[in-house]
Amino acid sequence: MTARPLAIAIAGLGTVGAGVAKLLRDNADLIAARAGRPIVVTAISARDRHKDRGVATGGMRWYDDPVALADDAGVDVVVETIGGSEGPARALVEAALTAGKPVVTANKALLAVHGAALARMGGTLAFEAAVAGGIPAIKAIREGLAANRLSRVAGILNGTCNYVLTTMRERGLQFAEVLHEAQKLGYAEADPAFDIDGVDAAHKLAILAALAFGRPVDLAAVHIEGIRGVSALDIALAEELGFRIKLLGIATRSAGGVSTRVHPCMVPKGAAIARVEGVFNAVVAEGDFCGRVMLEGRGAGAGPTASAVVADLIDIARGRLTPVWGAEALDDVPSLPMEAHVGAYYLRLMVLDRPGVIADVTGILRDERISLESMLQRGRAPGEAVPVVLTTHDCEERQMRVAIARIAALETVVEPPALIRIEAL
Repeated sequence: MTARPLAIAIAGLGTVGAGVAKLLRDNADLIAARAGRPIVVTAISARDRHKDRGVATGGMRWYDDPVALADDAGVDVVVETIGGSEGPARALVEAALTAGKPVVTANKALLAVHGAALARMGGTLAFEAAVAGGIPAIKAIREGLAANRLSRVAGILNGTCNYVLTTMRERGLQFAEVLHEAQKLGYAEADPAFDIDGVDAAHKLAILAALAFGRPVDLAAVHIEGIRGVSALDIALAEELGFRIKLLGIATRSAGGVSTRVHPCMVPKGAAIARVEGVFNAVVAEGDFCGRVMLEGRGAGAGPTASAVVADLIDIARGRLTPVWGAEALDDVPSLPMEAHVGAYYLRLMVLDRPGVIADVTGILRDERISLESMLQRGRAPGEAVPVVLTTHDCEERQMRVAIARIAALETVVEPPALIRIEAL
């Protein structure tokens, strides 16, 4: 074993940063054996020097300004766990790369927004922890499946959303009730918008799509919908139809380009991804020689995320380096608009139980060349609103959007239609 340790600096001692320090301390012998030399924390930057984080910081150099870590001659590698796409996190990563220091980051927002520019700076930028926590999704796609032409990468990329949808189904509760419970349990933030509106999953999907298809990160091209509009009624009806509702991120490459989308999906109950429950994440990749590969595990938390950070540090200690986005040169592959998506749909309407209502709805679908797979009507209460559920064969998104607008304008449709895409993942 090489005598000289790999000296690292950690910027940010929150859940992830403190978790990295604890893991390096608790598994020091194992990590040194696998890295070929010890990995030690020699410098720290955090907001409060006196806060008890459960890790000893005595003997470490402390910087109030995290960017100063990049200029510390006694630091070999910078670990960024501050978070955010701008501010000190971005400034530190850019400064460290400019100084020729490898960077390990758990910051998906930074990579999704500035990943292409950071890669052009050169140097080593590792980010296993940025997607799906303890699941080695980045290594699997960038290294394990490197010989394959990947056609699709997808998954459950946000544990908060998966917990909410799972609990709604298991206990028959409404979205707001479960979200409040998730906040009390610490599974959701006080301001949960980043998670439940799909933004967090979109950041991760943009990174996975760049790796899978060898192209620059394009967050702006990701179609994003969250789970606020998913009702307990839709979840119950999905079960009856043989589906479960999951928030999925899906990136697909076709002859025309790459589509990237995050939205609630109905997946068959028999699909492996339908059985990924609670706070767990899953990543699916499909390649021409490997077929379909699925990885499942905890997508967040101190332990899983720290595990991914330290895996990158071990690679750096061993000198195992790969291009940031898995290829020396990136392809300029066009992004496809959501309107071009082709798939099947679940459509729930709340309509007044009057003669001719169904004929009006099916007439609109016929006009827009949308073929029905099935129809389900619940309850009979003349003059009152009842749910009507339709599922379609494959059609274009643009056709469905026109049809939805026309259906919503009908006098007998008393609330905005609920639309969920069906995915045979």
